[in-house]
Amino acid sequence: MEEDKKYSVESAESLANQALRLPITDAVPVYEQLLATFPTAAKYWKQYVEAHMAVNNDDATKQIFSRCLLNCLQIPLWRCYINFIRKANDKKGPEGQEETRKAYDFMLSYVGSDIASGPVWTEYINFLKSLPAQNPQEESQRMLAVRKVYQRAIVTPTHHVEQHWRDYENFENSVSRALAKGLVSEYQPKYNSARAVYRERKKYVDEIDWNLLAVPPSGSVKEEMQWTAWKKFLAFEKENPQRIDAVSANKRISFTYEQCLMYLYHYPDIWFDYATWHAKSGSIESAIKVYQRSLKALPDCALLRYAYAELEESRGAIQPAKKVYEGLLGDGVNTTALSHIQYIRFLRRTEGVEAARKYFIDARKSPNCTYHVYVAYATMAFCMDKDTKYAHNVFEVGLKRFMHEPGYILEYADFLSRLNDDRNIRALFERALSSLPPEDSVEVWKRFVQFEQTYGDLASMLKVEQRRKEALAGMSEGGASALDNSLQDVISRYSFMDLWPCSSKELDHLSRQDWLSSNANKKVEKLTPANDTDKSPGQIVSNVSTKAVYPDTSRMLVYEPRQNPGLNTPVPPSTATPLPTSSAPLVVTGGVPNAANIIPLALPPALAAFLASLPPAEGPFPDVDYVISICLQSTLPIMEPTKLPTQPQARPASSDVSGSSKSHLFKPRDRQHGKRKDADRQDDDDTTTVQSQPLPKDAFKIRQIRKARAASTQSGAASFGSVQTGSASYGSGFSGEHSGSF
Repeated sequence: MEEDKKYSVESAESLANQALRLPITDAVPVYEQLLATFPTAAKYWKQYVEAHMAVNNDDATKQIFSRCLLNCLQIPLWRCYINFIRKANDKKGPEGQEETRKAYDFMLSYVGSDIASGPVWTEYINFLKSLPAQNPQEESQRMLAVRKVYQRAIVTPTHHVEQHWRDYENFENSVSRALAKGLVSEYQPKYNSARAVYRERKKYVDEIDWNLLAVPPSGSVKEEMQWTAWKKFLAFEKENPQRIDAVSANKRISFTYEQCLMYLYHYPDIWFDYATWHAKSGSIESAIKVYQRSLKALPDCALLRYAYAELEESRGAIQPAKKVYEGLLGDGVNTTALSHIQYIRFLRRTEGVEAARKYFIDARKSPNCTYHVYVAYATMAFCMDKDTKYAHNVFEVGLKRFMHEPGYILEYADFLSRLNDDRNIRALFERALSSLPPEDSVEVWKRFVQFEQTYGDLASMLKVEQRRKEALAGMSEGGASALDNSLQDVISRYSFMDLWPCSSKELDHLSRQDWLSSNANKKVEKLTPANDTDKSPGQIVSNVSTKAVYPDTSRMLVYEPRQNPGLNTPVPPSTATPLPTSSAPLVVTGGVPNAANIIPLALPPALAAFLASLPPAEGPFPDVDYVISICLQSTLPIMEPTKLPTQPQARPASSDVSGSSKSHLFKPRDRQHGKRKDADRQDDDDTTTVQSQPLPKDAFKIRQIRKARAASTQSGAASFGSVQTGSASYGSGFSGEHSGSF
């Protein structure tokens, strides 16, 4: 929490705004506090130095620039520096001009490869052009200096690379057209490459937020996106897409890393990558400097210290590496067990057995010495020094101090197993289990059982297993049932590594059975209905199992959508009703039907009569063949169009639309009315014949009969369709649309 307050961006902005309103003498402590927390914040350094420049405090300005320039490679801050140098040297004549020229060269050597450095190149060229020339030799030197700067600018992928190329062409043509042709043709491919790289480079640069402050990683999405963007940009620069020479490419990569560290200052992986890149490039000294800077930035990061010590040791610098390890040990109060172990190993590698043994004796007295130090040194003495006796003595000494540590017991048992000392292994387990509480002895019991299963006889194996069950019975939820033998015990005895005495299916089944057995006696409280009269509204039901929550099915409701208002059918109540408990068929009664036994409203009389004749369905999926047989035996009443109910006078528009649609749809049929009449009469006879036949028992024949009837009824659709579409109320009530479009 304190770290979050320390690196609060809002607090930093507030301090910076506060410092702007203070006199410089009062603002200095504020700036120093701010920059101690954010040492790579170029905008705060610029604000700080501009405050001193405003009062012409040149000495303080130079001191601030010396502190921040090399760590903050940002164009606005460096342009502030060059403006200060030009202002200080304007009145010094040729000597001041030379100092300014050197300052430009110094600036471009550090930030000249920045994608935003175009204005700096332009300023430098204009400055060189403005220098006076007393004779032709000085004029020639000036033109030569301008040409060199131009040639450097046009091969640098910046935002102004195209403008630099046009200016360079004009410059060469103004000097000598004959010479310009050769120089332009020579640098044209280099410029084209720089321009192409700039377009790709800009894509990576645009993903980076250049206004962020360097804060420790918190795992936010924005931070991860910035880390990814910098990683992509670094990978792009390492590929050397412009195919420039190795020195220039390494310089550009180093510049990108330095810019990255301005924002990812607290990321150890960036420091490590930077140092590793230097080491792989052959610049070990630069890698060492990066590690030294990283330890100042992240003094509590042990990872960077180990990496730094490893680099020093790998190049044979033992004393510098030893100093790094000593820095890890510190004053001994906050020393970790891991630092003790790694220092012992370092001494064993570099100074020998005696040095490592001497330090181990001293480390035992440290209050932060854990059993890990004993295990590490005993293992090293056994495996590397081949001193079995000394390693055994170390374990015995540690046992007196760490008898309560299950991890130490297991490591000691492993050591004794390597010695084939089964007697002492059993003695160790007995001593440890007699002093460990049950909750800490689970792993020790497990290892003891495994040892007996591997090296003991059947009697000792069964005895240890039974003892383990009795010792751990109080911890299991099953209670006395945990003492019973099961097939899991047999599997444990007769399996080896990844070989099992049963199939995976059987193993899953047994695991499931064990789980069911362990949960058989658990009581799951049912949820109390919210409408109980004996419970107050605010009372909370207690003792409800959190593992299984069952819904209150007695309060489940039937979903009943509202009908569109204004129809010619009565609208049922809008409230939902409980699920019906009987399996009685749905029937339509007079008046408003019962909500529990209701047929969808506004059905045609023929369809309503058909649905009412259907028997109740058993289950969600009725027998298809049975339903087909019912349909074949049912006779739908065919009503004359004159007998169908007409639309009430309140809805004339619907009737008009329906009628117009009807006349339009059936007009082609009317042309062949004479031909259709006889065919319809024949179809009716065929239909009657099919329905009067006895119902076959073969499901296939039932489907064939149904198809025959469908074919026959299709030909007579004109007469039947007139019944279906003869009323606007039918179409409107069933589908919500006019019947003419049905």
